[in-house]
Amino acid sequence: MSVNLQSRVIELRRNLLALGALVEQRVACMINVIRDGDVELARQVRTGDAEIDQMQIELETECMRLLALGSPVASDLRLILTAMRVSNELERIADMCKGISKRVIRMVDSGNYRYPPSLLQMANAAATMLSDVLVAFSNEDIKLCLEVRHADGYVDELNREVVVWAREWIAQDVGKTAAALELLAVSQRVERLADIVTAIAEDTVFLVEGRIVRHGAQ
Repeated sequence: MSVNLQSRVIELRRNLLALGALVEQRVACMINVIRDGDVELARQVRTGDAEIDQMQIELETECMRLLALGSPVASDLRLILTAMRVSNELERIADMCKGISKRVIRMVDSGNYRYPPSLLQMANAAATMLSDVLVAFSNEDIKLCLEVRHADGYVDELNREVVVWAREWIAQDVGKTAAALELLAVSQRVERLADIVTAIAEDTVFLVEGRIVRHGAQ
């Protein structure tokens, strides 16, 4: 392996983790938006995707360049393939934060912003999963990856609690149906965010061990 390829692979990993840190900040802002119904912060999250999008494009372009020109093999090839997937998944997480912020803005503007404790618990659990998976990727920690996969089940349970709460809210006041549907959309996106983090954990298993654990595979 050439020294140039080795240095660029190291830089690729560093840049991917930098993107992860930026997305982690975006998720933290999203949690504050949910907790406080902060419309101004929600607008910042909604319009602040340009930097993340550009970083994702640059990472993907570099991966394609290394595949075409570097002839990577073994662990370096796995890292490049993993980086392509993970950069896309991180960009999707940022998109989820943007979508959640849009929904919160609509709920606040309607004067019907309410949420159950389980929704905030979901968001915090998803944020912890993201933090853990970035550590797992950095340290190539398979045990932590498996813990992240397990934590996704907890988020699913909380999502079901939000659904029950929203149904009860509608039953109490049918006039709140539109707001309840927005709330369910927020919950669905948080749940999907956790699913994407789980996919990153599975990508990391592939990176370290070269085995595929998606779709229930062990």
